[in-house]
Amino acid sequence: MSNTALITGASGGIGLELAKIHASKGGDLVLVARSKEKLIELKNELEASYGVKVEVIASDLSQPNAAQALFDKTQALGLKIDTLINNAGFGGHGKFHERSLTDEHSMMQVNIVALTDLAHLYLKGMVERNKGQILNVSSTASFIPGPLQAVYYATKAFVTSFSQAVAEEVRDSNVTVTALCPGAVATGFVAAGNLEGVDVWKNAKSPRSVAECGYQAMEKGELVAFNETSLKFMLNWIIPFLPRKLVLKISRQAMEKKGK
Repeated sequence: MSNTALITGASGGIGLELAKIHASKGGDLVLVARSKEKLIELKNELEASYGVKVEVIASDLSQPNAAQALFDKTQALGLKIDTLINNAGFGGHGKFHERSLTDEHSMMQVNIVALTDLAHLYLKGMVERNKGQILNVSSTASFIPGPLQAVYYATKAFVTSFSQAVAEEVRDSNVTVTALCPGAVATGFVAAGNLEGVDVWKNAKSPRSVAECGYQAMEKGELVAFNETSLKFMLNWIIPFLPRKLVLKISRQAMEKKGK
């Protein structure tokens, strides 16, 4: 039985590791990212190592209608997507009123709009076939407001909420939706988001460990997956009972750069 997975942000970090895990299980792939060269390198590696079929589609999901163009491309190739992994996303550091509004719009386009569009476009086919799974890569940031990363935290709050709601809507089918909510991960996210010097990333987990956690949770059809038990406990059983102003203070301190 075929199991073709489309993975966005597949050229590095969690997305790259998810692609390797899926290929190791004999699944075919559609790899999506901006860098075609990196995708081709990964395609060659996976095909040689696992004997799977890999399609490469270079796409900038920060552009309007990118999701529809991606869907149309897979349709033209005659591909049925059984597994959708919305991994692409990025953040940005600084006070909201001082940051570029263009950058914030791009972040919302990738983290929210493209993710939502892709889920809508591919979910229809999954429901019709009564088979499929979606993994949306969110964050522990989705459970609290994020001073100094206000828009990023808000986008991830959308992802976690949206994922659970859609999961409930398709609960009576053989289609599942899972939100992966990791803590700090050692990827290119830090440099891309101008987050160097933020202490949270000193103990960042490996992309491989996070990918394994997410993939296993997706296979089990779990609603929300945490890669760290301590963070899960804190977010579920401590943070909700603290005063809002204290939560905001703690959240801001966690995002402040050393020496600031």
